[in-house]
Amino acid sequence: MKIYQPTEELRPYVRYFWVLESDKPFSVLTFPIGCPMIIFHKKTPLYIPELDKSQSQFTISGQVNFPAHIQSDGRLEMIVAVFYPHTIGMFIDTPPSAFYNLEISGYDIENRQVNEIAQRIFDCKIAKECIDKLEDFLTSKIRPVLNISRVGLTIDTLLRAPFTSVSALADSACLCKRQYERVFRETVGMNPKEYARIVSFQKALCLMQRGESSYAGIAAECGYSDQSHFIRSFKQLSGYTPEALIKQCTPYSDLFTNPA
Repeated sequence: MKIYQPTEELRPYVRYFWVLESDKPFSVLTFPIGCPMIIFHKKTPLYIPELDKSQSQFTISGQVNFPAHIQSDGRLEMIVAVFYPHTIGMFIDTPPSAFYNLEISGYDIENRQVNEIAQRIFDCKIAKECIDKLEDFLTSKIRPVLNISRVGLTIDTLLRAPFTSVSALADSACLCKRQYERVFRETVGMNPKEYARIVSFQKALCLMQRGESSYAGIAAECGYSDQSHFIRSFKQLSGYTPEALIKQCTPYSDLFTNPA
């Protein structure tokens, strides 16, 4: 896998790009990462057993609250843009709430500009040139709006303290609780309480990734009511208890790790 950092202008909106080519079949367990993605498959798309479907050649991957296995038949070449939790809607003119818990075809949103950039990327032979074309398109679509800023600030709060109440988040966004929940859901793709659950899970993964082994300590730092609550929620989002997951793979937090 090769990572590409976005241009300075795109950095407030795009976390990073990655390119992966593989000629070996594989099956990998994935977790909710809290960040939507746009995926371009130049060869065979990935298959997701939990959804009983393959991704589209041009896929928009939304916020999810379940683990999934992704499978490749060994003919894989994919280019991926990973967005911040609240920014993808600005680039595709579609609210992320429309693809909650879904992997949809980018062609289904019927956006001519989005379809055109997909075709340019499929026509391009060199990965870096594909990233450059995608960056040019995304840069042309930057239109900062108040709600993106409001929600972004509250997400920063959640990343620091996932246990922050929805009422406190709404106050910091200068919105009533009902308005805030609606704006958050439209901008991020799920309600704030559910998203906070994803953040807590990812933060727990991050602590485990760093070698933390006290589940009571992880529970306290990530905002769980107790160790039992932590283990129960962790299993719902990963399919494993923390102890069982460590035996399967090395814990890794996508949300709290920025690859170089």
